[in-house]
Amino acid sequence: MNYNKDTIYQHKIWPRAIALVDMNAFFASIEQRDHDEWRGRPVAITNGRQGTCIITCSYEARAYGIKTGMRLTQARRLCPELIQCPAHPERYATISATIMESLQDVTPDIEIFSVDEAFLDITRCQRLLGTPPQIAKLAKQKVFDASGMLCSIGVSGDKTTAKFAAKLNKPDGLTIIPPWEAAERLREVPVTGLCGIAKGIGRFLAAHDVQTCGDVKKLPISVLANRFGNPGRRIWYMCQGQDPAALQQDVPAPKSVGHGKVVPPNTRDREVLLTYLMHMSTKVGTRLRRHQLQAQNFAISLRTREGWLGDKLQSALPTNDGRQIMALCRRVIDEVWCGQGVHQVQVTALNPVNTGSQLDLFDATDAARDEVNAVMDAVNRRYGELVLAPARLLNRSSMPNVIAPAWKPFGHRQTI
Repeated sequence: MNYNKDTIYQHKIWPRAIALVDMNAFFASIEQRDHDEWRGRPVAITNGRQGTCIITCSYEARAYGIKTGMRLTQARRLCPELIQCPAHPERYATISATIMESLQDVTPDIEIFSVDEAFLDITRCQRLLGTPPQIAKLAKQKVFDASGMLCSIGVSGDKTTAKFAAKLNKPDGLTIIPPWEAAERLREVPVTGLCGIAKGIGRFLAAHDVQTCGDVKKLPISVLANRFGNPGRRIWYMCQGQDPAALQQDVPAPKSVGHGKVVPPNTRDREVLLTYLMHMSTKVGTRLRRHQLQAQNFAISLRTREGWLGDKLQSALPTNDGRQIMALCRRVIDEVWCGQGVHQVQVTALNPVNTGSQLDLFDATDAARDEVNAVMDAVNRRYGELVLAPARLLNRSSMPNVIAPAWKPFGHRQTI
């Protein structure tokens, strides 16, 4: 445990205390928990049995140099005894929801940051539950009781420093950075080592002779504010260990709703691509309807060896119907795609709005279509995804779904 007890306990009540709970190699840990024979052995999670790319892996696999995104063939050269396991996203989502619910016993002030991370504001818990380190220990126990798995926790006076602390002593770590020590602890940390500071911002700072968090203090806050606005001001404070951001407990309205899928490498078959695009169009339409959303602008994208190609297209009226979205996909195939080998497809609804905000001009809503979609959605919710679907999807990919990094157990991000 990485903290100085004397320093912490002389300030028993922190003015602000934030903990970041981070599950250790979450997907791989679930599989090891569920398969006793895999415990202590190198495990790699792939997108289905036929998956060729590693989604994540156990710490035992990481010891061989195996990383997320690595090709399975390369990983096997590093570790011939590597165990390949197909992902089970629905299982992971269920366990994540259970863990997040258990943390409510510690504090109701929770921001679910991702499927395997959550921020806890434990400021108000201190008089009831003890010091921040004691509360963090309680949270670790709650996670273990709910899931049988270990987690790492970072605690500090703000979100950014807590997240930084959580990654310092994995797995099963508990790292405390008191808020009055945060600036010094971050002083030599590269600015891009903090969550939320991308390489582009790092290059901007480097051009101003800023490499580390300690260097940022020499830069007037106005320089960042003039270039990046309020996010720039936040970055300046983040690097001082004073991130002012509050926990985001409500899921904000979506700026986009999208689904994508990896296709067989170098696919040039038009009918195969149309099948994948219909699959994604159907999923996007279903998800829009589930959350009473519609969109009029859609991005249809194909990833080739040379990069992404596609177009942003507009439907005649806002829609959440997969067939209308698919009509836009056909236009991209017919007008933009020139036969290049495709590796991935993506269909995204841009700036969706609540269906209640749309006027039914000229009775534009097709009542029969909406009724069919409602019946299809009800059947699929009860019996499984795409039990009822367009005929073309009988030949859809058997590649399983994946869980999005921004998954939440409620709202429009509750999707796989």
